[in-house]
Amino acid sequence: MNLTSFSFPYLVAPLCSTLSTTITTTTRCKSVNSIAIEGRNLNFSFTARQTKDVPVLRDCSIRIPSGQFWMLLGPNGCGKSTLLKILAGLLTPTSGTVYVKEPKSFVFQNPDHQVVMPTVDSDVAFGLGKINLADDEVRSRVAQALHAVGLSDYMKRSVQTLSGGQKQRVAIAGALAEACKVLLLDELTTFLDETDQVGVIKAVRNCLDTSEEVTALWVTHRLEELKYADGAIYMEDGKALKLKWHDWKAAT
Repeated sequence: MNLTSFSFPYLVAPLCSTLSTTITTTTRCKSVNSIAIEGRNLNFSFTARQTKDVPVLRDCSIRIPSGQFWMLLGPNGCGKSTLLKILAGLLTPTSGTVYVKEPKSFVFQNPDHQVVMPTVDSDVAFGLGKINLADDEVRSRVAQALHAVGLSDYMKRSVQTLSGGQKQRVAIAGALAEACKVLLLDELTTFLDETDQVGVIKAVRNCLDTSEEVTALWVTHRLEELKYADGAIYMEDGKALKLKWHDWKAAT
């Protein structure tokens, strides 16, 4: 499926509830005790050469419950990646307020921009250098993070021998090793083959299923990936729009 095959006139509710202010707990959704990600009335513009300011986000508001896997989708140029970078702190909104539970991690679309060390275990441990941890604790965190993304057997492998999807999972493991509460994931399956696409998204789903401490927001163009999510947000023209649950179910 692609976005042009279905009209999204609304924003999304949690996928396991009706559209309401109360999220119902089911076998899929976890109970909501807090909000992990919130943006209120966000606006963002950039100045193009010899032109006036060009708006990218327009009074955009979102709320993501803690411990859930949500997706952010919409056509090219709608503001998805800009919103994700604002949530990550890589861009500053023109106006509006942002709250994201700390620590947080932004995982890039291209894993070669983030996976930098020669072996899998050294790359996952790289970010822990800024934390004063005993060697045993570092090894434990690395092992647990690699297990969460299904790469326990790859610990001593050279990063250069990995597929694109495996590199993405190493990048996710690095964020988990740092005990990140929020994963901000920018179109991780864009350059991957079908096998790697499924491997990466299942790795994220597994991370959330095994820990109520982790929340993920995943930017995607692929409607078929929504079946792994607890909820989703559709963006259009810089705004977050609402999708009714029964309409979303019919689309997928």
